[in-house]
Amino acid sequence: MKVFDFMKRRNLWFGISISFILIGLLFIVIKGVNLGIDFTGGTTIQANIGKAFEISEVRGITDKFDKEAIVTYAGQNRDIALVKTKIALNVNQQTEVINEFRDKFAIQQTNIQIETIGPTIGSELTRQALLALLLANVGILVYVSFRFEWRFGVAAIIALIHDVLIMLAVYSVAQIAINASFIAAILTIVGYSINDTIVIFDRIRENRRRVKKVDHTALVNQSVSETLSRSINTALTTLLTILALYILGVPAIKDFALPLIVGIVAGTYSSIFVASPLWAILDQKLKRAH
Repeated sequence: MKVFDFMKRRNLWFGISISFILIGLLFIVIKGVNLGIDFTGGTTIQANIGKAFEISEVRGITDKFDKEAIVTYAGQNRDIALVKTKIALNVNQQTEVINEFRDKFAIQQTNIQIETIGPTIGSELTRQALLALLLANVGILVYVSFRFEWRFGVAAIIALIHDVLIMLAVYSVAQIAINASFIAAILTIVGYSINDTIVIFDRIRENRRRVKKVDHTALVNQSVSETLSRSINTALTTLLTILALYILGVPAIKDFALPLIVGIVAGTYSSIFVASPLWAILDQKLKRAH
């Protein structure tokens, strides 16, 4: 088996991650985060028009209520109008929207679906999402520290924070709306990434038991190289499935699949290039201190 020298270029791996994260933070400061209606509140309108149409035709209806509404195509034939307003439409406004769509496009009321989320629900969802992420990270820190040692736990948590920040960076640069599906995807990626990281940490622990004097560089290089094919194969097979969902799925599935794709790539990268070198650096410094 060929052993790759991952530790030699650890500054390069860290630099790539830090660059992506800094770019994302810069975009967040300049443009802000594009929060979906799940967090800000608003109304989603899905109208199955059944034929080709222009966005401007739909805007002629929605601009009366919200000129900042997002209007996009949906469906394989681009015959479905998907509207997301940033204000919650009341019952009278919803009725007016339905009538406008019926008159303009000659469609039945059953072809129009409207869902409204109030700002209070959005605020509660934000609190619950942050709490879920906090509890997940604390639980992982405790578990990894108990199973291995606390230095492994700290390295694992930093790698998970890296994955979340990379996902936020991609979404902030592309200005993709962050919704409840994004939070569900983050929690999924946290579980996926920590599983990959633990496999490598377990190999590090096994290999460390076989030597009297620990050479952190050689130990990490050997352990990551031994698990490299497993990490890559797992990531590729998972990505193929998620890509199929994204290409063939409906908009709701795509909202969940896209952050998963970004997260799997970031999680695989952090497990190989971030978590293990971080552990080696922490372990070396602490042993020197003692």
